Amino acid sequence: MYKKILVPLDGSLLAEAALTYAEEIAKTEGAEIIILRVPDHIEPKFPIHAYVKSLRQQRETDEEAEEYVNEKVAELSAEHIDTQGITREGPVMEAILAVAEETHADMITLSTHGWKGLQRLLKGSVAEEVVRNAHIPVIVIHPN
Repeated sequence: MYKKILVPLDGSLLAEAALTYAEEIAKTEGAEIIILRVPDHIEPKFPIHAYVKSLRQQRETDEEAEEYVNEKVAELSAEHIDTQGITREGPVMEAILAVAEETHADMITLSTHGWKGLQRLLKGSVAEEVVRNAHIPVIVIHPN
């Protein structure tokens, strides 16, 4: 039924909980897992001296994202799961939906932080936005 499962990861153990579910589906369905990491680029607050530092930090963040994705791909490949890794810049929700479309993913599996109240208001919910805007099934794994 499912041929490609997109799993966006942010590097946290919480996010990796979704990978466990995707692995099980991939094993039973013979599906490919597509791991996506969108590096978090924090904009500098003081542009005069922060520009060079910001570029260096962005490069380091991008390199860390690539390494992380490559590690996850290697782990899944060792379990004989067909896997590809992608890193993408930009707003997270838009990147997830774009990669889902580009790769022809059949499903998106991701975790939610489970934020409530003020935290949710300030930080937003990528999972909620993906569920609202995706045109394919989305499995959301709750932190509990």
